[in-house]
Amino acid sequence: MQNQRHAPDYVLLLATIALLAIGLIMVYSASEAWASYRFDDSFFFAKRQLFFASIGVVAMLFIMNVDYWTWRTWAKLLLIICFILLIIVLIPGVGLVRGGARSWLGVGAFSIQPSEFMKMAMIAFLAKYLSENQKKIVSFKKGLVPSLSLVMLAFGMIMLQPDLGTGAVMVGTCVAMIFVAGAKISHFIGLAMIGLVGFVGLIASAPYRIKRITSFLDPWSDPLGSGFQIIQSLYAIGPGGLMGMGLGESRQKYFYLPEPQTDFIFAILAEELGFIGGLFVIFLFGILLWRGIKIALGAPDLFGSFLSVGIIGMIAIQVMINIGVVTGLMPVTGITLPFLSYGGSSLTLMLVAIGVLLNISRHARM
Repeated sequence: MQNQRHAPDYVLLLATIALLAIGLIMVYSASEAWASYRFDDSFFFAKRQLFFASIGVVAMLFIMNVDYWTWRTWAKLLLIICFILLIIVLIPGVGLVRGGARSWLGVGAFSIQPSEFMKMAMIAFLAKYLSENQKKIVSFKKGLVPSLSLVMLAFGMIMLQPDLGTGAVMVGTCVAMIFVAGAKISHFIGLAMIGLVGFVGLIASAPYRIKRITSFLDPWSDPLGSGFQIIQSLYAIGPGGLMGMGLGESRQKYFYLPEPQTDFIFAILAEELGFIGGLFVIFLFGILLWRGIKIALGAPDLFGSFLSVGIIGMIAIQVMINIGVVTGLMPVTGITLPFLSYGGSSLTLMLVAIGVLLNISRHARM
């Protein structure tokens, strides 16, 4: 379309593959005890993660060769489909309930989480909207309100499940995109005040969220209840020291830290591989952020730039929240660590997103 394609960003690709490989190893290491106890198969979670990783890598390599402006053509339809799925998942008897949230569609372990795919659909649609209406974004009424209204509608539907973590990542990503597009800071300050009131209301409406806040401030006030996860996470990170206890040598994965292969996998990684291992993973995420920013700056059109910002923003926000929760810097919320945590929908989505970013890099001036 705009210019001739060239080789994709191999630095971005290699960093992604490295994170994926570390994730597969850590999913097995973190889950072997739980998998043996619950399913009599220490490879139960690892095999499923490998299955979805294989699907995701194939999808990434395929999408890497599909010109990214195809997403602009199908953005509206994809968004409509995701809204329909968010409605379907709320139907009792249809949506699967796990951990108190009705967020999945499917059968047993092979299911999808529509809210995860809504993140990518919203990024694509918002990139299309912003690229076509950038001059309007400085207007509160004509630019900011229409774009944020759609985002908040999706957020509201996700909260009906409820899934505050996924909703927060989506809203944070979209706000970053709108800010980069040129929205006025003064408008954001006003909306931030309203959003803060609404956020407090969401917390106050659910007792378990209030407990998460109080346990964040003082986890030892309820060490066997709301503070249990963060305390056990810190018990994992602390003994890891500089070099770690050794791969497979975690103690906390033996039924101390619930579901260690999902949201708290970074704690097991830090316990087994130490500060050096944790720092290396953060370094790899830093490479993703660096390459994503370069791709956004070098994209041949506004749609490509905004799409790149959305993808790298989604990954960065999710990483910051997950590691913040695991290290006790943020209240506990259900957010996976991209490419590392167990979860088919999240892993597939992230690899698809990287595929889109790699295609943009094939057209970008790097």
